[in-house]
Amino acid sequence: MRWRKAAEIAAGIACEWTGEGGPGGAILLFDTAGIRAEACGGLASLELGLPFTAATAVRYASISKHFMAALLLRLQDEGRLSLDDPLGRHLPGLASAPAAVPIARALDMTGGLPDAMETLWLLGVPWTASIGRAALHRFVGGIDALNFPSGTEISYSNTGYRLLEAALQHAGHDYATLLRERFFRPLGLTMTLPEDETEPVPALAAGYHRTASGWRRGRYGLHISASGGLAGTAHDLVAWLQALLTGAAPAADLLAPLGARRRLLDGTLSDYGLGLARSPLPGEIAVGHGGSLPGYKHHFLLLPAHGAGVVVLTNREDADAHGIALAVAAALTGAELAEPAAGLLPQGLFVAEHGPFWIEQQGGAPGSAPTGPAPIGGPPTGGTLTFLGASETLLRGPDGTAVSRSAHLPMALRFAGNAIEGPIGHVARRFRAVAPDAALASGWAGVWENEDYAARFDIALGAAPALTVGTGPLRVALPLTALDARRALTDRIDRPWRQRACLMLEGDTLRVVSNRSRVLVFRRTA
Repeated sequence: MRWRKAAEIAAGIACEWTGEGGPGGAILLFDTAGIRAEACGGLASLELGLPFTAATAVRYASISKHFMAALLLRLQDEGRLSLDDPLGRHLPGLASAPAAVPIARALDMTGGLPDAMETLWLLGVPWTASIGRAALHRFVGGIDALNFPSGTEISYSNTGYRLLEAALQHAGHDYATLLRERFFRPLGLTMTLPEDETEPVPALAAGYHRTASGWRRGRYGLHISASGGLAGTAHDLVAWLQALLTGAAPAADLLAPLGARRRLLDGTLSDYGLGLARSPLPGEIAVGHGGSLPGYKHHFLLLPAHGAGVVVLTNREDADAHGIALAVAAALTGAELAEPAAGLLPQGLFVAEHGPFWIEQQGGAPGSAPTGPAPIGGPPTGGTLTFLGASETLLRGPDGTAVSRSAHLPMALRFAGNAIEGPIGHVARRFRAVAPDAALASGWAGVWENEDYAARFDIALGAAPALTVGTGPLRVALPLTALDARRALTDRIDRPWRQRACLMLEGDTLRVVSNRSRVLVFRRTA
């Protein structure tokens, strides 16, 4: 293990954060014996000028997920539930579609459950809106549809974790108390589960995103839940991960089932397990998870064969925490990371023959080469592919394919003839270029409503087709970009995030679809 080389890589990134004078983060290298290197840089608070250290707390975001999975594995060992149980067995009142989803598929992203935040955003409710636990549970529990049949593909969703926390609450258990008593207290961890962003967290770093006029703080109003609610320090996280690696109490025998590959109904192996996922580190098995909330980007990787790991916690939106963790892990093990996929796929907008499926390739056009520096801790240059609004950095894969790093949005694409084809989310797909003269049919214009959620929007055609949604000062006009006569893209930016949804016209109905939410249907009323 090349600890010095890996520490130099980490220190270089931390020095860039410090030199810039903006937000930063902590990069820790460790093994089962202790922390081998700490590299910290930048500021935890731009307002107070506080440095970011390994004792700075952050919102872990989706790193939180494997704690719920670990707790459920313990409850299964005690005979209180089975991961094969349908959600409805433990949470009465669910709509029939989510009620039938097995617990394990709600955890491993193959359940087809629509993501709560993404669905609300498609309805025009911003993710900065303050919405509490009970209201969100009523909302997600009443959605009687799935993005796809459970077990047939993979797409990221936070909803399963939210519903499982509600199931524990229904059984009379407080999730935060269970975590504290079973995991945190025995290890002396200071991790907490705040109700929302208004609850004070000691030593918490603010999250920041960059704008044209400087850094701004990120905001997130929704109740965060077991899907991403934990807060803690880099030291806390390392202590927990060391217990997973060693199998020490209270984490004995958890790492293997959490990180084990899962199977779809057709037998396809997925690299996403129960809150942990495999990352592409050639010659090694590297399992971990990332986390993202506005202004926070994190990732950790464990190398079980070496009893070692890397933790990357940052309070800056532009950090590619997954890429940093991979770069440090590669330096540690001597692995050769895949090159960026420059030159493998053409640039532009592409659409499937049927359905709301589309992709856009930006950068890395055939014959091009990466130019300019990447952002600090940013992704490799050479191409970013967007599928249904979700973007992934592309790397060179086997046999000339362009592949993603993500276990929850796996891709292996090639340009064949006049189309881009290959599996996305473990489903074979084929996309053709959008015609430059694509235009919407006249049937788009009018007022469209979804009675289930009292939502509506207006569409006007003309020289600049647009969809207008929202009320009062939140009413906005979103541009519509035609994919063909029946399909179009909207484009909404609520900084630091961007949402691009596909609308598909089917008679007097419009389906509104993003990668994480594919269930909304609007009907024409005028």
